[in-house]
Amino acid sequence: MRDVMAPESGRWRRFVQVFAETVEAAGYQQIIPPLLEDIGVFTRVGEATDVVSKEMYDFVDKGDRHVALRPEQTASVCRAFVQHRPTLPWKTWYTGPNFRYEKPQRGRFRQFDQVGIEVLGVTDPDLDVEVIALGWNFFAALGLRRVELKINSLGEPSDRLRYTEALARHFDRHRSELSEDAQTTLTRNPLRVLDSKRVEDGPIIAAAPRIDDFYSDEAATHFRRVCDGLDDLGIPYIRDERLVRGLDYYRFTTFEYAGGTLDSAQNALGGGGRYDGLVEELGGPPTAGIGFALGLDRTLIACDDEAVFPTLDSVLDVFVVDTTGGREALLLTDEIRRAGLTADRAFDGRSMKSQMKAADRSGARVALIVGSDELATGMVVIRDLRHGAEQMVVPRSDLEVRLRQQLSSPSTKDQS
Repeated sequence: MRDVMAPESGRWRRFVQVFAETVEAAGYQQIIPPLLEDIGVFTRVGEATDVVSKEMYDFVDKGDRHVALRPEQTASVCRAFVQHRPTLPWKTWYTGPNFRYEKPQRGRFRQFDQVGIEVLGVTDPDLDVEVIALGWNFFAALGLRRVELKINSLGEPSDRLRYTEALARHFDRHRSELSEDAQTTLTRNPLRVLDSKRVEDGPIIAAAPRIDDFYSDEAATHFRRVCDGLDDLGIPYIRDERLVRGLDYYRFTTFEYAGGTLDSAQNALGGGGRYDGLVEELGGPPTAGIGFALGLDRTLIACDDEAVFPTLDSVLDVFVVDTTGGREALLLTDEIRRAGLTADRAFDGRSMKSQMKAADRSGARVALIVGSDELATGMVVIRDLRHGAEQMVVPRSDLEVRLRQQLSSPSTKDQS
């Protein structure tokens, strides 16, 4: 876990803003779920997964309730649907931190932020296409061009069950050749062995049964429609039949976005899929669902690698320098902010020299200077901090107009 300081925190805010604009244009509205939930909300995402069995922060609170910090938000969104029953189809988006007790590394922290969308109440494969396309379009809006989309289908629950049983038989025959971690995973959930990136597991995974051989007619038709829809939108994708994602609730479509500049073992920028059945697990009626989550940290690393969506220093319009005691600075900063401009000032009655140094450090485009002479005559000095020799004395009554003229002039505008 770590602190996120300015100016990086400003880039985080812009990241969420771009995401909100992208998905709200498609009718999604924001939900803000709680950080803390009853542990049962998350154990239903799959007790055999590392997220639940190893990584979740859970504890018994002072009311003797077993609770957990959310490791992901899809389950929270489904719990909210069961509790509040919004009108279907329900299209919602979220942002915020999640918590997993895992080994920190580049682009992965124990407290990590995500943005994501969920849609409940629609089985149409065209919705799968819409959801996948929104993630793709968001990356494009950030300026990313080296993103790969991987897609797969896990079929219907019965298809997945038959496939899992076939995998169990295959991996059990090669148990002694698997890594120790893969052997442990095999005992809990054979499907999860496909996620292993360990070298010794690679050949055994490559020889495993193919999910395509277990699809029902409905599952095959659904997946074909998704692929056709992506083709129609001109969105390139890679078919990855080993893609099962990290949680047990997925059915039918699964997908992942990979950063082309990142190490292959840790290149997932995010992903998701269809999870028909999760709402029922949480006590609700049979309800279809699909969504994705995208990691903020790793996506910003990809942006740095591609030199897009940079961190921006905040640009302050005005810094007020007041050598008459501070009251004028109080009044002027308030007046300027009310006019829709940004302004700051020094405090503690500092000298003119000290205040001008603070003005330079602030990055402001102009300084407003008020001394005893200006105070007596109702004037104020406007100094261009980008070209320090340029300044003018203007009446206080004309301040807003003259400020806007100065801020729009080439001497300040072109270098801001």
